[in-house]
Amino acid sequence: MTDAKTRIDETVKSNDVVLYMKGTKEMPQCGFSSRVAGVLNYIGVEYTDVNVLADEDIRAGIKDYSDWPTIPQLYIKGEFVGGCDIITEMTLSGELDGMFESNNIAFDKAAADKIREANG
Repeated sequence: MTDAKTRIDETVKSNDVVLYMKGTKEMPQCGFSSRVAGVLNYIGVEYTDVNVLADEDIRAGIKDYSDWPTIPQLYIKGEFVGGCDIITEMTLSGELDGMFESNNIAFDKAAADKIREANG
């Protein structure tokens, strides 16, 4: 069996967008995970969700892998982007749009604009 770091590395490098979260994209099990999954779902980003509650090795391993103490954690094209607060700020500033655009990841720009309008 491969260790958690290897499994995480394979997941983040073989998927364009990965969200390590508590619960699933259909049923988040914490408010922070729900917020990030909600943004991604609303703007129509295709992403792989990994439920850290289903695997203790992954839950501990993802924190070491990113050197980031909290979950959720978003990865785009193998790169750690951030947790809930960072993703919220990037969504509101438009920086997340730019990251998706520069990596050729499809998303609904109008939906992203609606989020900013609602929170502006």
